[in-house]
Amino acid sequence: MAEVVLNEVVKTYGDIYAVNHVSLTVADGEFVALVGPSGCGKTTTLSLIAGLNEISGGEIHIGGRLVNDLDPKDRDIAMVFQNYALYPNKTVFKNLAFPLQMRKLAKAEIERKVLSAAKVLDITHLLERKPRELSGGQQQRVALGRALVRDPRVFLMDEPLSNLDAKLRVQMRTELKRFHQDLEATVVYVTHDQLEAVTMADKMAVMHGGFLQQYDSPKNVFDNPVNMFVASFVGSPAMSLVPLEAVSHGSDVALRSPEGWELPLSPQNARKALGATSNQVVLGARHSTVKLHSAQTPGAVPGVVYTVEPTGDITFVQVFLGTSVVIVSLDPSVTVHPDQKVWIEFDQDKIHLFDGATELALAAV
Repeated sequence: MAEVVLNEVVKTYGDIYAVNHVSLTVADGEFVALVGPSGCGKTTTLSLIAGLNEISGGEIHIGGRLVNDLDPKDRDIAMVFQNYALYPNKTVFKNLAFPLQMRKLAKAEIERKVLSAAKVLDITHLLERKPRELSGGQQQRVALGRALVRDPRVFLMDEPLSNLDAKLRVQMRTELKRFHQDLEATVVYVTHDQLEAVTMADKMAVMHGGFLQQYDSPKNVFDNPVNMFVASFVGSPAMSLVPLEAVSHGSDVALRSPEGWELPLSPQNARKALGATSNQVVLGARHSTVKLHSAQTPGAVPGVVYTVEPTGDITFVQVFLGTSVVIVSLDPSVTVHPDQKVWIEFDQDKIHLFDGATELALAAV
């Protein structure tokens, strides 16, 4: 396998930057997910690594070799697409063998590689079937096997699970993770589903508007989002964001809402709020760190229940704080109803504060 390095990579279409000076390193044997909403530049970035798109600026290195001007076939990579791209009239065996035949390998070597890949992916019993006789998950394994037989230095995967139903996606996430662990493969994986990235990747690159927003382990991205976009994108449900105004009362600092209620801040959070470029501060909170009270409670702020969403083992409640919505997770045994007046308590040790002007996370100084 090989290290992949992107250094100030740019892709433009006229005056539009599809990829805007992206730099990151995928270590040898690492699984990295490129995530973000549609049009963020993640698939374009993958295509640049593969050589399917011509780079406009910067450098791409694979295994220490500059590949900017190399054709895809010379980059020693293999791609797995969301539509599987299998030959419908060929058996699974022939689908797996085709890229090896194109490289003119000996028949015995082709058979050895095909059988080895089939064993790894548990598709040996499918080798004589044609794609139309396979389920979506089986077809995806065959597509993965066709990449595996090439013994590439890097696997590039473009939303390979998006065509599968929810149950099969969960199963294939597990199998892809095990595939990576067993082979110690270098994988660059594109997905719009941040849950796939969080569950499978060693690192995730969150993209938006062509820019790389944050590149870190899923845990660090979840725990320490660098800006409001990352905070609102990573996590299910997303982090709740409430625009407020920082006000001082002597040595104390509080966050005031347009409705007039105030949330006193701990000394550490007060220092964060005072570091903003203006008095506009956005409070962020994950659903699991917020408490809901049915009666007025010291330190809690008033709200009104908007919706109640039971999911079985957990109930999500959306609460209006003025015009902002805060999501709270409750035990299913707790009963609340729409339009009920409630009070929300934020955990001062777990809230996030963002600069209302720059949208960047605030740190204690």
